Amino acid sequence: MRQAGLYIHIPFCDHKCIYCDFYSITNTAQTEEYISALIREIKYFSPLYKATHNFTSIFFGGGTPSYIAPAYIERIIQALKENYVVAPDAEITLETNPGTVDKDKLKEFLSIGINRISIGIQSFDDDDLRFLTRIHDSQLAKDTVVQAHESGFNNINVDLIFNLPGQTKEKWQNNLLTALQLPIQHISAYSLILEEGTPLFGMVEKGKVHLQGDDEDADLYAETISTLTKSGFIQYEVSNFCKPGYECIHNNHYWRYDDYLSFGTSSHSFVNGKRWNNFRALPEYLKAVSEKGNAVENEEIPNARQVFDEYVMLALRSKGIDKKDFQFRFSDSWLREKSGVLQKLMQSGYLIDQGACIKCTPDGYAVADNIIGQLLA
Repeated sequence: MRQAGLYIHIPFCDHKCIYCDFYSITNTAQTEEYISALIREIKYFSPLYKATHNFTSIFFGGGTPSYIAPAYIERIIQALKENYVVAPDAEITLETNPGTVDKDKLKEFLSIGINRISIGIQSFDDDDLRFLTRIHDSQLAKDTVVQAHESGFNNINVDLIFNLPGQTKEKWQNNLLTALQLPIQHISAYSLILEEGTPLFGMVEKGKVHLQGDDEDADLYAETISTLTKSGFIQYEVSNFCKPGYECIHNNHYWRYDDYLSFGTSSHSFVNGKRWNNFRALPEYLKAVSEKGNAVENEEIPNARQVFDEYVMLALRSKGIDKKDFQFRFSDSWLREKSGVLQKLMQSGYLIDQGACIKCTPDGYAVADNIIGQLLA
C-alpha cells in the first residue's frame, strides 16, 4: 500500500485577516450541513482508495478548524477511519488560532485523537498583530501555546510571518526568541506574500501600505535560519524548522511528491498521478456533493515534464533530491547531464552532496527558486 496523507478543509473563521487568501467564511449557520457533506464526500472516494493507500497523516486546515466544536472534528475523524486505512500512529494535526480555544477545548481536541496542534500566531508584537487584523494579542498567543502544552500536546507548531511593513531585524529576532522560550517543537516561518484580491493587496495598490523589499526579506530570512539552527532546530524545508524527530509528516507527503487525498471547499488532491480541485465556494460545494457525491471542479493528469519539474522543485525546497528515489522514478541520466551545473552550485556553497541526496545549504534555501530555475532550464 502507498503511504499518503488526508487533508480536510474547514472554512469557518471568526474573522478574515487582511492578508489571507485561503477560502474562509465567518457565517457558521451551515456548519452541520457542511460536516454532513464532508462525510458524504469521504464515503464517495472510499471504494477507490481504501485498498491501495495507507494514510499516515490527517491535517485539518482552514479557515480555523478550532473555531468549531470538537464534536464535529471527531465525526470527521471517525468517518475517515471507517472508510480508509489510517495508520494507528497517524499524525493528526489541527490548525488553531489564539482566541478560538481555551484549555478545556484543547483537552477535548486531544481526547478525540488530535495529536499535533498548529497555532497561527504570526507575530508576538502587538503592533504587528493589529496591522494583520488578528483577533489576539501577544499575551494570548503565548498563553495559548502554554495551555496546549499543559493540556497534553507534545507536538506543537507555531506559524510566524516576517518582512511585515517596517519590521526591523531586532523586532523579528524578538519574535523568534519569544517562540523559542515556549514549549514548542516546530516553527513555520513565512515571508509576507501579497495575494491579489485580499484587502492588503488593495491597501498596497492605493499606497496606504508600503511593503519592504527583497533585500530586507533576505536579511530577515537569513536571521531566521541562523537563530533557529543555533537553537537546535533543523531546517527541513524552505520555511519549516523543527526539533529532531518532529518533522511534519503531512507536509512531507507534499514535499516528497506522495499522494494526498483532500475533502472540503477549495481542497486539492493528487492521487495515482491525477490531480483535481474542489469548488471553492460553500454553496457550489454543497450543491455538487448533494448531486453527485463529490465536489470536483477541475481535474488533470500532469504530463511527464510537469511531474519531473514538480518533483525536482519540491525536493530542492525540502530535504533534497534522494538519488535512489530519483533513479527509481526517472533514471539518473538527468543528474549526469546536469553534473556541471550541480558542481558549480556546490562550489558556490548553495548545494551540498551528502552521498544519498543533493540538498540546499542554508544559503541555497535563500535562493532556492533561482537554483531550481537554473537546473530546470
